[in-house]
Amino acid sequence: MSTSTLTERYVHEVVRRLPADQRDDIAEELRATIADTVEGRNPADPKSVEREVLSEMGDPVRYAARYADRPLALIGPDLYPSYIRLLVTLLATVLPAITVGLMLLEVMDTDDLGAAIGTGIGTLLTVGSQMIAVVTVLFAVAERRLRHNKGSAAGPAAWTPDDLPEVRQADRGGATAAVAAAVWDALLIGLIVWQHTAKPYRADGARGNGEPIEVLDPGLWSGWIWPVLAGLAGLVAVELGRVAARGWTVRLAAWYALAQATFTLSLAWVLHQQMFFNPAFLADVKTLWTTPGPVYNGAALIVLVMGASAVVKTFRAARG
Repeated sequence: MSTSTLTERYVHEVVRRLPADQRDDIAEELRATIADTVEGRNPADPKSVEREVLSEMGDPVRYAARYADRPLALIGPDLYPSYIRLLVTLLATVLPAITVGLMLLEVMDTDDLGAAIGTGIGTLLTVGSQMIAVVTVLFAVAERRLRHNKGSAAGPAAWTPDDLPEVRQADRGGATAAVAAAVWDALLIGLIVWQHTAKPYRADGARGNGEPIEVLDPGLWSGWIWPVLAGLAGLVAVELGRVAARGWTVRLAAWYALAQATFTLSLAWVLHQQMFFNPAFLADVKTLWTTPGPVYNGAALIVLVMGASAVVKTFRAARG
């Protein structure tokens, strides 16, 4: 029993929306169902019959909902897949672009990174909620009109196998990259804790007695270091979840965005407030650190941009 590329594309679109522990069994079951249905029609042209069978099965998003036991009733089964696709696209691409743009404008106008971070958080909450509300209302209205005109033969735009995206080649390096990212974040956690306990730097210049001190500001342990560590721990957990799920899912991407936001916003604030390095360490290396203000603010801005870019890439990967 062979399955064609078209069938594999359909199966991929269904199972990638299911829990990882169900994917292999359901994929085999779905391939067998499609192949049996095609063979049962005694096709003279298997390709055409296969396309016909997949068309009858319908949108893979809706088909996946049957296995996941999550009826698509918020908007309606005909429009819900399009609703989710549009919403994810807007939240993963347009919203971050607007947020970063407004933050950059705020920095250029006021030279106040703290105000820019506040603007970014406010934009994420207000514009994000407005996007969700507007899209939901529009699709709800479209659903009412669709139900009103249900007797017409046309109905909504029909899904066809031509809408199936190409299946990406198995990314054997994906698991390796996820493990490497988890190890890197775990090493950062370990390094932060180690420099706090071991005090590896000896301040000979300012102290004159070679006393061991921390590189990072000890005052961080009374507050801001904890959300930084929590964000890193969350990133480690998400990357390991990515390995277990064999790739990104929308749910994992959402958890990644939360962990990345916790880490990025906290670190950016620490940098902006110039609380990152131990003052004793800076005093000892002052010949190498003559303009801390611009360096701190520039580093904070880079951290924010890189964090937003990572979240966007993650959501794109989750959408396949």
